[in-house]
Amino acid sequence: MTEMESYPLSPARQLTETEMKRVWQKPASHKISEEERRISKEVRRNWNRGEMKIANILLEGDAGSGKTQLAKALSANFGLPYTKVTCFADMDKSDIIGAILPVISAEQLEKLEPAEQTVLKALYESDGFQSAIEILVDVLEMTQEQAAVKIKQLLKLASEESDSVEYRFYPSEIVRAYQQGYLLEIQEPNVIRDAAVLMALNSALELDGSINLPTEMIRRHPDFIAVITTNRSYAGSRPLNEALRDRVQHSEKMDLPTKEMMMERAMSKTGYQDEEVLSTLADSIIVLDKTARANAIKGVAGMRSLFYWTDAVAGGASASESLYHKVIYKITTDPEEIKILEDALEKHGLIAGLEDIANEVKKNGKITMP
Repeated sequence: MTEMESYPLSPARQLTETEMKRVWQKPASHKISEEERRISKEVRRNWNRGEMKIANILLEGDAGSGKTQLAKALSANFGLPYTKVTCFADMDKSDIIGAILPVISAEQLEKLEPAEQTVLKALYESDGFQSAIEILVDVLEMTQEQAAVKIKQLLKLASEESDSVEYRFYPSEIVRAYQQGYLLEIQEPNVIRDAAVLMALNSALELDGSINLPTEMIRRHPDFIAVITTNRSYAGSRPLNEALRDRVQHSEKMDLPTKEMMMERAMSKTGYQDEEVLSTLADSIIVLDKTARANAIKGVAGMRSLFYWTDAVAGGASASESLYHKVIYKITTDPEEIKILEDALEKHGLIAGLEDIANEVKKNGKITMP
């Protein structure tokens, strides 16, 4: 069963039907972590304490350590609509704020390619860039970065083709969340190259701040919460901007959960209940995670890997063979790095343990799930 905890921040606020749908609903597999409970209590305790208010949160850790899951859980706990923006290297100020753009006429629109028509129509019918980006990501299978670039190309084309005097301001998803009081997850802001873009983002995170839009000045909604999620630095990656860090009131170092919590989450997620097998799988993930970080291997062994590996083993796959397809090859395919990981598992007796599980499956057939 999903653990239910509630930390309402503005009980008198009435959300619209659309906003209610944006409040994250915890799945049955969700388990409350120490970080979730700690943040929730701290935010609620300080919510009405003026300058001591906590509304900018940093979650920093390895991929798969549960950062986005935690951000979504906070949406459920606080009763706030959840949305997110994924940062990329070439973000410009329009990605932070939005832009004033011409509306192309119906006649001119019909001259464009069908895919371009679809995107522009979605944009014209929406409140901002997000709807069009989702279409490109979901339908045309682009990344969010590719979608943002494509939209800007289309809008430039619309600007060149349009002789209309009708213009509209299209706010970014950041502005929408900022103005309407959502919980916004800002993923990987440390990849942004342009200092001016970072300055605009920093300004938006001031507790009593405002954003100068081309059409008006808007103030930060009192319910707006920014949750910054970023991967722990690897060799060659940029550290998180110091000015951005300075605007954070609460930070969490996100590591793998305890072994017991890992097993409990895997049980809940997959329905598989063999604690002896799960113990070996969890130990393997822990060893691989530590070994990868100690040897500057950029891939990560995390909870997602554990879930899919557990599910494969529960379905009858060999624990030792599926280790590679579900875990190791997600970390690296470099032969030398694979050898380092294998040696670490061998040193801890886990290779033999995984082979024992595989032999048990061969002997008795598919491991029975409850």
